Amino acid sequence: MKNLFLPKKIGLVFFLTFILNTHAQDMKLPYYQIPDYPEDYGPGNVVARMIDALGFRYYWATEGLTQKDLEYTPAEEARTCMQTLEHIHGMSEMILNAADGTPNIREENTVKLSFDELRKKTLENIKSASGKMRGKQAEDFEQSQVIFKNGDNESIFPYWNMINGMLSDCMYHTGQIVLMRRMTGNPKNPNVSVFMGRLRE
Repeated sequence: MKNLFLPKKIGLVFFLTFILNTHAQDMKLPYYQIPDYPEDYGPGNVVARMIDALGFRYYWATEGLTQKDLEYTPAEEARTCMQTLEHIHGMSEMILNAADGTPNIREENTVKLSFDELRKKTLENIKSASGKMRGKQAEDFEQSQVIFKNGDNESIFPYWNMINGMLSDCMYHTGQIVLMRRMTGNPKNPNVSVFMGRLRE
């Protein structure tokens, strides 16, 4: 007699394998929890910690987003959740570039990334930027400039502008993601403690 439940069992195994693989890949991304404290309160370490705080908040703000979440917009003239994520990604590249004074060059034709690619690249940019800033002394910040280049024209700003500009802006927009997903009925994990930088047990 044929086992009528066999196809269902096979389907369940494939489904569970998919879920476990997705979770395992997610765990490999940076900022599942915030890194350990730096050794001291040197200027580079303080900035690195601020960048790490962004990484942790972004990780959990974007964890488990659905297509419905990504398409959501609070108003017709406002950005969708996905467009907001693209904006954060662009600024994460500027945060990374500023760490060693690499110019930001506007590209005419940018490649459209999927949500998973966008999330991964954004988190990797944030992690790399934190690593480059960690341990810097005050005099090192002379090399950490925000540079915009358009053809022969170049605009240079000190790292102060990065702190009150892109870094703060990314925090602001990450909060918008949290709010938008709450509006779609998919709030972020309630066990996330941004104060402790990890999941509550």
